[in-house]
Amino acid sequence: MLPPRILRRLVLAPLVIVVTVCTLVTLPFWLVVTAAASLRLPPPQRRGLRFVWFGVAWLTLESAVLIACLWLWVAGGARRQERHYALIRWFLSKVYAAAVRIFRLTVDVEEPEPTREELAARLTRPVIVLSRHAGPGDSFLLIYLLLTIYRRRPRIVMKAALQYDPSLDVVINRLPNAFVPRRSGHRRVVEEIRRLAATMEDQDALVIFPEGGNFTPRRRRLAIRRLEEKGLAEEAERARGMDHLLPPRPNGAITAIEACPTADVIFVAHTGLDELITLGDVWRRLPFSAHITAKWWRVPAEEVPDGREERVRWLYDHWEQIDAWISAQRLARTCR
Repeated sequence: MLPPRILRRLVLAPLVIVVTVCTLVTLPFWLVVTAAASLRLPPPQRRGLRFVWFGVAWLTLESAVLIACLWLWVAGGARRQERHYALIRWFLSKVYAAAVRIFRLTVDVEEPEPTREELAARLTRPVIVLSRHAGPGDSFLLIYLLLTIYRRRPRIVMKAALQYDPSLDVVINRLPNAFVPRRSGHRRVVEEIRRLAATMEDQDALVIFPEGGNFTPRRRRLAIRRLEEKGLAEEAERARGMDHLLPPRPNGAITAIEACPTADVIFVAHTGLDELITLGDVWRRLPFSAHITAKWWRVPAEEVPDGREERVRWLYDHWEQIDAWISAQRLARTCR
């Protein structure tokens, strides 16, 4: 059970700062221990030092965000949304820069060349972002791109357990987002999506992961079985034809479109680290140079179909397009 907010503020937030200070003071010890342990492993698996450096960078940035949030609260700026979006932008930019240096991360984003009308629409319309969910840090990377490259103000529905992260807990709760308890069910998630979508303005972006979780082969089998049990034979058959994605749950996306019919819809595909499913996979198999390729498709609000059945088929159409794109990307990597 998640501790009350006052307890999280008085215990968890200061604890992160204390742990950060202790880690920085004892950093030489951890570096020596990690280096000695890595000598027992073959060179491709000597990732310990990189994880130590990234962990230290993350803790330091978390502490900086918490101190900044405290200053904003004391100075009376706790309700100033733009300041908090700027703080998240700064934090994610620094995390991204650390990942580039430590893990040699590179990210390529493909998107169609926008027309003049599309460029104008980008400045005057909110967007609903429907992204696949797989690989380590994909949600952080997506939010980073929305904030820094596209200058959007992202909104997202997250698991309540993420509030154990003090900086995420403080900043996100001061912005139009939602934390949903795990046991509250899919209906509560859809209700929060409707609430967030209905109040979007021009520069806002509502981020939804229609799969409901990271892809695994087991989750894919269970999702297909659920579709069959519900009598959704067409959806189950289309889901069986997708090798890299879970079948999309349409309720959240359709609810967002109904609540904000003026929003354009953006579909996001990405691949590169999606085969790293568990933390163990990341520890054992993270490549020396990490490369992620992403592609975005934008659908103007006027081209979004009407009617629930048409929208479900439309959503599956794009999910099949994303699956085919991932297959092509993986084939291209194996041919290099």
